[in-house]
Amino acid sequence: MGFNVIVPAAGIGTRLRPHTFTLPKVLLPVAGKPIIGHILDKIVALKPDKLFIIVGYMGEKLRCYTSETYPDTDIVFVEQEETKGLGHAISLVDKLIDKNKPLLIMLGDTLVELDLSLMLDEHYSALAVKEVDDPRRFGVVELDNGFIKRVIEKPEKPPSNLAIVGVYYFREASLLFEGLDHIIRNNITTKGEFQLTDALQYMLDKGTEFIPRKIGKWFDCGRPETLLETNKALLEKEMEQHHKNEKDYMIIPPVNIGKNVEIKESIIGPYVTIGDNAKIYHAIVSNSIIHHHAEINNLIIENSIIGERAEVLGQMMSFSLSDNASVHFFNESLKEE
Repeated sequence: MGFNVIVPAAGIGTRLRPHTFTLPKVLLPVAGKPIIGHILDKIVALKPDKLFIIVGYMGEKLRCYTSETYPDTDIVFVEQEETKGLGHAISLVDKLIDKNKPLLIMLGDTLVELDLSLMLDEHYSALAVKEVDDPRRFGVVELDNGFIKRVIEKPEKPPSNLAIVGVYYFREASLLFEGLDHIIRNNITTKGEFQLTDALQYMLDKGTEFIPRKIGKWFDCGRPETLLETNKALLEKEMEQHHKNEKDYMIIPPVNIGKNVEIKESIIGPYVTIGDNAKIYHAIVSNSIIHHHAEINNLIIENSIIGERAEVLGQMMSFSLSDNASVHFFNESLKEE
């Protein structure tokens, strides 16, 4: 019968500024590829019938990346011109999708440890969930005899600590789009937006049975410090733990180094991602993400994110620089000269 996939990826990522002034959030690199690349790799491997990607902020950059990286995948791009919520974003696919087929929705900035093939084999519709310390920040599920009986978006008094983590599976999609149409036509919003959770509750009220699918790890890419933590965790998972000497520099895994990178007299790692064509000279770099074409020279950095074509020359600091930024440090003797 096959299945379809929707990946909402229209978010701006304001908490990741200044980096999202020049890139959409889902294209920020982590562990060697854009955030959304980790997600699409899993989805494309399952060979969906059709993949819908909802784009918005800097959508053309996302179109270019996905078209070039996944040329053999049938991708339909849908524009969300106004940020009216996740429910509104998904509703834009209504007239384009076969609602009789199973549907997988996976948020474009959600990295989780989950075998998607198991989710597709479920006999019921399913929501991926994880226990969290503060469920008030998330959509939350309430269970009854192993089934989900209620979903609430960012409740003040959560009925459980099981947060919805951004992966949804529907045995068939017709009632989902009926629910989305219902909340939009009746202007049913939560916190000013059309929420997917309200459409899910509509489905529950109409008799759809959802089960929770608990996940292993959930990697947060929402803030610079958590993006670095995610980079670290993914590199640990993907690369072997060993030390390796290369010419006049040292690599301390795990790291991910792009194409045509120049490294001289430096120590790289652990937990470093370096984009294509970057240059690193006379430096020690750890727990950092260095974008394409950036240059690091004569300094020690850690816990840093350096944007595309940014250059940093000087001494040990922590940075959060957007693309094309330039930071230079000079001592007094050099200034006098």
